[in-house]
Amino acid sequence: ITRGRDSDIQKKIDHEIRMRDGACKLLAACSQKDQALEAAKSLQTCSTRIMAYMSELQRMKEAQVMQKVTRRSSDAGPMDDRLPCKGKVAISDLRIPLMWKDTEYFKNKGELHRCAVFCLLQLGGEIFDTDMVIVDRTLTDICFDNTIVFSEASPGFELRVELYSCCSEDDYSAGSTPRKLASKLSSSLGRSAGKKLRAAMEPGPCSPVSNGGASPLLLPVPSVPGPKYHLLAHTTLSLSHIQDSFRTHDLTISGNEECSYWLPLYGSMCCRLAAQPHCMTQQMMSGCLKQLGGDTQSWAEVYAVLKGTSLFCYHRQEDVEANIEPAFTIAINKETRIRASEKDPQSKVQNICVSNQYGGEEVTHTLTTDSREDTHRWMEAFWQHFYDMSQWKQCCDDLMKIELPSPRKPAPVTPKQGSLYHEMAPLATPSCEGLLLQDNAVSAEIRALLSSYYNDSY
Repeated sequence: ITRGRDSDIQKKIDHEIRMRDGACKLLAACSQKDQALEAAKSLQTCSTRIMAYMSELQRMKEAQVMQKVTRRSSDAGPMDDRLPCKGKVAISDLRIPLMWKDTEYFKNKGELHRCAVFCLLQLGGEIFDTDMVIVDRTLTDICFDNTIVFSEASPGFELRVELYSCCSEDDYSAGSTPRKLASKLSSSLGRSAGKKLRAAMEPGPCSPVSNGGASPLLLPVPSVPGPKYHLLAHTTLSLSHIQDSFRTHDLTISGNEECSYWLPLYGSMCCRLAAQPHCMTQQMMSGCLKQLGGDTQSWAEVYAVLKGTSLFCYHRQEDVEANIEPAFTIAINKETRIRASEKDPQSKVQNICVSNQYGGEEVTHTLTTDSREDTHRWMEAFWQHFYDMSQWKQCCDDLMKIELPSPRKPAPVTPKQGSLYHEMAPLATPSCEGLLLQDNAVSAEIRALLSSYYNDSY
């Protein structure tokens, strides 16, 4: 299983490297401002995912080593291997208020400052990005309409929200200048040197360079001409921040008014953060039980399903699949008490007593199984359920609603963008040979010309 997970993560890393390579090539070829901003956003997202997957891979390897050490240790005591269930965490209705100066917002004076912004959201190995939003002084809030759902969260999760900004006023129409420069230099340097130059500049600018067999992922991402996003603000949300309502959270702001990507943030972020632990949405245990009747003292067989804050009891198993209402329901929550007791001295089967308080009065349901093994399985399922509830805390009081993410609307495509997309589409999925750049034999004179060009440009 561990090797399979390693392989899955490695495939994700390889995929993001190819996506990053394509984003770099797209960015280098962009001639439109909105194209360049979207390509730079993709580049930032891919790079963040690569680093996250690498960290996850490293944590898995360290866990494997620690597991081996623990097994070899002679004095290692018994370990509690009980783990809480996973769950879904959703963030939506993201709003970041702005605090413009009154001369800018009310009197509409001063230079119109415009930035492109988006959010990166990371929980464990899952990373998502929001749509890009153009912000200027006509807006009082930065609004992201995306609903983002993380499907493999544990109760100890940390959801990091990062707001990235890029000044959109700069001229990015020269994004394809390196290619033009290569053509000019190749014509002036001659056919042989020109071929070497074009070979050096054509491959993906972000593809890692082979360096003595070292891992290509550990090499820095080469700089690409075009827009650059900068971290403007961030915050980290955890289980304690979950309240099934719209709430405000503090932001840590980076940069200052001197930065080109600066926006006057109020210092807070509003959003709805909800969670659905698996113990609230999935069947944690099911099977046949017998319930002791009140006055008749007879046993009635039911098919029971443990899910959420209830033990649903049906007449037949088929009723569950047919979505028929249960015959009765027993509350299972943090206040419920469950104990196993002997049915009678002669029998090997134990009763399961489930007690709840209703209006100051204790009500007990007595259940039994056909074997001691079944009783043990049910008791273990109850203990695990209580443990899950104790870890997920307020998320198990009531089932929170999570809206499914709506599919993103495709960005409007102009004829020029369409032709660029068709031109760059094959570059987004290069062959394996394209992942590692070959060392290109470029003369010192060409390197000097390239260096002077980039120094003059930046």
